Amino acid sequence: MADTGVNDQVAAEGPHSQLGQCLKAARLARGLTLKQVAEKTGMALSTLSKVENGLMSLTYDKLLQLTSGLKMDIAELFSPAAPRTDAERAVTARRSICRVGQGQIVNTKFYTYTYQCTDLIGKRMVPMLAEVRARTLEEFGPLLRHAGEEYFMVTRGSIAVHTEFYAPEVLHEGDGMYIDSTMGHAYLNAGTAESALGICLCTSESPDLFEQLHRIAQAGAEA
Repeated sequence: MADTGVNDQVAAEGPHSQLGQCLKAARLARGLTLKQVAEKTGMALSTLSKVENGLMSLTYDKLLQLTSGLKMDIAELFSPAAPRTDAERAVTARRSICRVGQGQIVNTKFYTYTYQCTDLIGKRMVPMLAEVRARTLEEFGPLLRHAGEEYFMVTRGSIAVHTEFYAPEVLHEGDGMYIDSTMGHAYLNAGTAESALGICLCTSESPDLFEQLHRIAQAGAEA
């Protein structure tokens, strides 16, 4: 009789990294962060992180707990699915309306961000309104860097866009710029008014983009 008590780890066909890759793919397909997976399954966040990084496997009981919490077939954790095309993606029918004056506001001395449509989680595009008051890089602080790409359009006044690899460009009302967000960047008030306004759309494949941007903004608020 086989000894099932010596090692109850699941013997996958490949190394632990395959399970981690499948878990990450399943999580991203559902638009979830690791924290949200932990909340849905009752599993420790540290355990899930180790699994995704190929540092450990899971017992059969834990696999059942995971798949039950995510309402998925256990086979999905061992059979990586090919990425879906846009035509194949499931229709979520999500929508959110943000009225004038609504949104989550983060205030600092030199700028104000108003995040829009914050009732939706796992967004891969984060829309926000930006009121820019800082006029120098010394006031603004370190250049910002985060995952993804972004588009910024000036709606009032003039804004100077500073980037890590290019000379500053001044945008006026109606002008826009699309940039790689992993490149250091900053938006400064270049007009005569006390502040300038713009609309910023940040996008990334990372489902926790909002959390990343919010942490950066909060750090600026606390500085």
